[in-house]
Amino acid sequence: MTAAPATDREHGTGRPLVPTRPASPHGDERAREHADRLWTAVRAADEYSAVDLVTNALRGGLDAETVLLDVIGAVQRKVGVEWAANRMSVADEHAATAINDRAIATLPVHRPTTARGRVTVACVDKEWHALPARLLAEVLRLRGWQVDYLGAQVPTAHLVGRIHRAGSTVVCLSGSLSTRLPVAHAAVTAVQATGVPVMVGGRAFGADGRYARLLGADAWAFDARGAADRLAAGPLPVPRPPHQALDDLPHLADQEYTLVARCARSLVRRTFQDLEQRLPAMRDYTDEQRERTAEDLAQIVDFLAAALYVDDADVFTDFLAWTAEVLTARGVPAHAVLPGLDLLEEQLRDFPRACGLIADGRDALGPFVRPRSAPAP
Repeated sequence: MTAAPATDREHGTGRPLVPTRPASPHGDERAREHADRLWTAVRAADEYSAVDLVTNALRGGLDAETVLLDVIGAVQRKVGVEWAANRMSVADEHAATAINDRAIATLPVHRPTTARGRVTVACVDKEWHALPARLLAEVLRLRGWQVDYLGAQVPTAHLVGRIHRAGSTVVCLSGSLSTRLPVAHAAVTAVQATGVPVMVGGRAFGADGRYARLLGADAWAFDARGAADRLAAGPLPVPRPPHQALDDLPHLADQEYTLVARCARSLVRRTFQDLEQRLPAMRDYTDEQRERTAEDLAQIVDFLAAALYVDDADVFTDFLAWTAEVLTARGVPAHAVLPGLDLLEEQLRDFPRACGLIADGRDALGPFVRPRSAPAP
């Protein structure tokens, strides 16, 4: 490992946090033009111009939902892409996200006029990427729902307590990082135990919703518009009776996920120490480089654990391939990840599923790793 920038953590956007789908039929050339102008303002960290642009888009005839999803949402997607390509710093990304959030706040308050029902919208525990959930909450309000928007990182126990007090008829949970799937599963199960159905969405649940189905959610939507359409189509199914994680995921009986998750810190610490022995250059790292290396190792272990939880190599391999792209954009060779994988495999040699995932991870890194030159004869 080398001192790579933080990947997809709280101080970096990483992958686009608003799902990317082909341009919506609700959008038009005017929306794209306004999105281009908003991007210019966001890139210049010009909050005042951004607010003016959103106001002018509404005055010019764009409806509020189009402004939310095809203007502000489109700009936020670009923020993620530009950060990953190393064309935006972490500070730039934070400023852009804050400006987009401020732009959302400029939209006129829409009070529901029909009794459609009450929806609670929240991010699962440990999920700090709140903007996708915020967009959904605003779209639902525009469509006449009463909405309780709880924001980022909502602990499951507090979520359940809020549902009881608010009398919600449905809960919408957002998750952007697949490392949140275990806590998302706990949240889905806990909410369903109250008799309230759960719709989930966000990148964490897969572009096709595969993990939403695996974890027993009552519905899944690709994006905010799709979620609003699904809720408008009729009530969600009645949740299943209370059940345990093993009912949904029988492979957890092998305890590999539990043991890896429980020992994550010691795995990272041991791997870091072994890397220092194996890579003498690490001894000259700055404190910041050492911190970044430890963070990268922690991310690898977290994604490995998530892949074990859902028993799907794509969770791990997609993360490693994306990490390789981010590293390459920053001038860090992707093969720097391989020694860390080797050392993790040595520690997990008695865990067949984990070792299989690590082998898949090496294969995923193959296209990004330059073959070493053959020795001279």
